[in-house]
Amino acid sequence: MALLNVRGLMLLWKRIGEDDVMGLAAQLAYFFLLSLFPLLIFLVTLLPYLPITQEEMLSVVADFAPGETMTFIETNLNEIMNQQSRTLLSFGIIATMWSASNGINAIIRALNKAYDVKENRSFVVARGMAIIFTVAMIFVFIIALLLPVFGKQIGMFLFAKLGFSSHFLSFWHMLRWILSFLIIFIVFLVLYWLAPNKRFQCIDAVPGAIFATISWLIVSWGFSFYVSNFGNYSATYGSIGAVIVLLIWFYLTGVIIILGGEVNALNQLLKDETC
Repeated sequence: MALLNVRGLMLLWKRIGEDDVMGLAAQLAYFFLLSLFPLLIFLVTLLPYLPITQEEMLSVVADFAPGETMTFIETNLNEIMNQQSRTLLSFGIIATMWSASNGINAIIRALNKAYDVKENRSFVVARGMAIIFTVAMIFVFIIALLLPVFGKQIGMFLFAKLGFSSHFLSFWHMLRWILSFLIIFIVFLVLYWLAPNKRFQCIDAVPGAIFATISWLIVSWGFSFYVSNFGNYSATYGSIGAVIVLLIWFYLTGVIIILGGEVNALNQLLKDETC
């Protein structure tokens, strides 16, 4: 990767300031927070049609979210679902599409800025693309929920047939994280390839996707460890401590997503210079 040198790293640091990466990440954190509960409501209302439980669904989020936030998410989600409103599914769909597509729009603007291109697609096309990406993300999330369920059942059957059932759980634990890595990588790869208003080969989006996937996993686990062991946000912010933790996690996620786009754009620039 052309970026892996001193000049490339210095240029990346310069572009972080010029493209206002931190400010754009704050926008993403706001839209992520707006999208969270409508998305969870929508997914929970689909659970009767899927072979998974609410606990299994939330466990996927719990694998990455800071521990303190899970109690906040579960409590508020249960309060909403206990209302038993018939309009929850339609509300979840509409609210998710609106807030999440705004978040995707913010990502598209950030990636366009990274590539120094203007958005000349019409409002209908740009919004339609954001909605399609939103639907695709929901579809990928559902697949991520279903893979562990069916994968574990298939794996236990095969390992029992082969006589290795006692070793399955350790193997499954390792495979589960590999699957999570691949799903997250594919999401970032497609996002970096199709979202910017610039056409290039899919392979050119790989460096940023790898960077974003590895960075997001490390930062999520690291931040979760810090919050669980050192950061007492409740002592500082009181009852909204969990919201602050959630916002910081979303902010870090936004920074990483935009940095992945910057990595791709700068890598492409450096490759063009050497040609």
